[in-house]
Amino acid sequence: MKRKLIIINGILGLLLPILSYSQKLEITINGYDAKLYISQIAGEKTNLIDSVKGINSNFILTLSQNNYGLYRLSFNKNKWIDFINDGKDIELKTVAKDLLDSMKVISSESNKLFYQFIRLNKQYKNKTELLQLILARYPKDDPYYEQTKQRLLELQNGYTKFVNITSQKEPDSFIARYIRSAQLPIIDAAIPQDKQLDYLKAHALDYLNFNDASLINSDVFTNKTIEYLTYYRNPQLPKELLEKEFEKAVDKLLNKAKVNQLVYQHITEYLIDGFKKFGFDQILDYIVENYVIKDDLCLDIKTEGMIQRRIQQAKQFKTGSEVPNIILPDSSGKQIDLNKIDSEKILIIFYVSWCPHCKELMPKLKEMYKVQNKQQFEVLAISLDTDRNEWINFIKNNCANWENVSDLKGWDGTALNNYFIYATPTMFLVDKERKIFGKPMTFDDVRKLLP
Repeated sequence: MKRKLIIINGILGLLLPILSYSQKLEITINGYDAKLYISQIAGEKTNLIDSVKGINSNFILTLSQNNYGLYRLSFNKNKWIDFINDGKDIELKTVAKDLLDSMKVISSESNKLFYQFIRLNKQYKNKTELLQLILARYPKDDPYYEQTKQRLLELQNGYTKFVNITSQKEPDSFIARYIRSAQLPIIDAAIPQDKQLDYLKAHALDYLNFNDASLINSDVFTNKTIEYLTYYRNPQLPKELLEKEFEKAVDKLLNKAKVNQLVYQHITEYLIDGFKKFGFDQILDYIVENYVIKDDLCLDIKTEGMIQRRIQQAKQFKTGSEVPNIILPDSSGKQIDLNKIDSEKILIIFYVSWCPHCKELMPKLKEMYKVQNKQQFEVLAISLDTDRNEWINFIKNNCANWENVSDLKGWDGTALNNYFIYATPTMFLVDKERKIFGKPMTFDDVRKLLP
């Protein structure tokens, strides 16, 4: 028995330091004593983990040793401090009024490298952009041109040395992999300015490791995605052509991301969220059709309902698919049945009276409808209005004598849900068998499909 106790005590003695140890973060923020909120970063999303109250500007937190990655300490609404959690103790000191420039990393080699990298990126970007601008405009036969070129080369060499040597003493560490993927693209001074954008489009993603799923727990993929999209942004282009340019960037990003399913999903969700915020419906449909549906991506269940509707509509309402029947009352109360409309072609359109695009589209359709050959096509216009007077007034001013129907239930209507409507106007062209032969986005699309 005594021997067994000695063995057990010996095992406990070996395990106790491991079991009792937990990673500690200690941070001093001079000028701040209230609560700090700690979150884990995943792209642009922050997942709140804990909060802690400070004592004399000093905060001590316990961190998980399993979930390595980039974390954030938030306070005063728009202020935060990011740091790397790599399973080792961290001690930071800074000043609330000047967080980045005042930041001192007392312990944690990973965070020393992290803050060196942040500062170096900022300095490198500002200085090299200015030097590139001088080289583009300065006479090449002037001695100052060569001096400027040499200074640019020195900056580039210093940057690559930090990225490839200084930060890579432990190449498998999270911070080393983070820096390798997050590094800025370097443009050779010999590349003419008018060719630099093409170079960035071709090479800006060369060092981003799309196969490293652990980097999802950081801002690397989202930062590099938005950086890459800027190379295709041209404010002078109309929205339709700009979306076409963005499609090229999306193709490059997502085809590279396919090497890892988790990274692929992560970047796809980020692109969908971003383009949705800016109202780029064409590019959203492009991503859903060519990536989400084609590759059967399972997006986060938290993805907004309208995006889920868009995905379901694209999956179930393909060309050649038969559409569900619609039975709704017209303005007189008469029930209109889609299956009983006697026409070779039917344009089904979902709209709402206050939608600016609907107000622009419907009068154009009205003129086209008035001059069509007899029975060339019929229109079933389904209003998503909830106010009867607004609906009736819109019909009088903007619609022809086609089939105007509504249950006045807005976005809760049965037909709307059956067709997974997520935006207005939405149109489907169906034949006599009620099979889809076209899904026009604009009036010009309708004209091409109904010559």
